[in-house]
Amino acid sequence: MRIILCGFGVVGQSLAKLLESRAEDLYARYGLKPRIIGVFDSKGSAVDVSGLDVTRLIQIKKKYGSVKKYSNTKNNVSGIQMINELEAEVLIETTASNYKDAEPGMSHIINAMKHGMHVISVNKGPLALAFPSLMELATYNHVIFRFSGTVGGGTPILDYAKNSLKGERIISFDGILNGTTNYILTNMTNGMSFKDALNDAKKRGYVEADESLDLDGLDAAAKLVILANWIMGMKVTMPEIKRIGIRKIDSDDIRKAAANNSAIKLIASCDNGLIVKPKELPFDNPLCVSGTLNAISFTSEHSGTQTIIGRGAGGIETASSILRDLIDIRNEIVKI
Repeated sequence: MRIILCGFGVVGQSLAKLLESRAEDLYARYGLKPRIIGVFDSKGSAVDVSGLDVTRLIQIKKKYGSVKKYSNTKNNVSGIQMINELEAEVLIETTASNYKDAEPGMSHIINAMKHGMHVISVNKGPLALAFPSLMELATYNHVIFRFSGTVGGGTPILDYAKNSLKGERIISFDGILNGTTNYILTNMTNGMSFKDALNDAKKRGYVEADESLDLDGLDAAAKLVILANWIMGMKVTMPEIKRIGIRKIDSDDIRKAAANNSAIKLIASCDNGLIVKPKELPFDNPLCVSGTLNAISFTSEHSGTQTIIGRGAGGIETASSILRDLIDIRNEIVKI
């Protein structure tokens, strides 16, 4: 299976390592032989139709900050050029999420689908802004579109709701979908000021380069859009989400919540409307998890409420979700 990899940051490199380390197992268990034939980052590209040497690719990236030095030829190919010119079965989109116009990820995904490539995305921007139309485009072009790493990282939240609760009708859900804000609010519950908790999260590398994505609830809202569309069958996009972030939460709010045996958490809800906002949760609520954990509770018609908890982000965790999607695509192709 020939793969074009968009972006070669932490997730892209983790995926490359994972595919290499699991190569024999993937072929033995699933008949899957992934071969990365093209990679690009913000500074350049690397192409080899017979398959790139992953170990060398990672070494080059580490040494020069780009894959461009992998070879002297085809080292300046743009993402669109690569998609247009290379014969590949799957495009994996790992570039940074952009909630203004979703570029460059949107163009990568659209072009890949039009060229008959199956697509896996961990970039939330295109899905947040155009989920319904991207699903229609995938159907029109007879390709498979998977994105399990966009919500929950390595925790299979989307798979659980779609497959484990098959036959049930989910009527609502609530969740902590952003580990960074959960870490900040947990530290505030433990006595830190908002400023100190934010600085601590930054030092640990938990906060996005654009901190508003976390603090103003944009990341959580994007994940809410994906969940609402995929699981509830809605046709919504980011502008339809009501959103209040955590910037105005102070130590007084935390103390008042603690007096009620509760903690303040940033909750994304799909019940009477779609909203992301801080809420008080009792300490004994299953959703009241600490640190960088994500948690989501699905309420279904007959099975009641079930909660899934797990780590929300991380390079290898997200890479494992991409691998799950890749195996899923391989299985779907075999059925056809």
